[in-house]
Amino acid sequence: MNTGSDESGGAVAASEGARVSEARDDGERALGSRAPEFVKARRLLHLSWQVGVFIIGLAVVVAGIIMLPLPGPGWVVIFGGMAIWATEFVWAQLVLRWTKRKVTEAAHKALDPKVRRRNIVLTSIGLVIIAALVGIYVWKFGVVMPWKIEDQ
Repeated sequence: MNTGSDESGGAVAASEGARVSEARDDGERALGSRAPEFVKARRLLHLSWQVGVFIIGLAVVVAGIIMLPLPGPGWVVIFGGMAIWATEFVWAQLVLRWTKRKVTEAAHKALDPKVRRRNIVLTSIGLVIIAALVGIYVWKFGVVMPWKIEDQ
């Protein structure tokens, strides 16, 4: 346990204080563990807490990976597992911040009027092509329902 009596502990506390104030200025939370204070105060308990958070997060991420090819919200579950990890691990917090920034940039780009107009035009052209292909298929082969099986 660090009581803050040595010089390096004071420097660490000062840097953490600067990080907290920096995080509050730009609207993001400070990096680091969000475990309760009584857990952080006991090294073995904090290590056990981190192992538990890692295992639970890993189970959720693995479930999300399994859901990718199967029915289910795979990416949502994977990001949920990352959020669980981010409660305890700085690397996961940084990954989530990067992901949030990229999603926000993509949303702003998608809401740009020029991009929206282009997407609407491309979608309309695609739908017209698909409708023409379906029409040609029906004209050439007709509509045969799969449950109308003729005697063989």
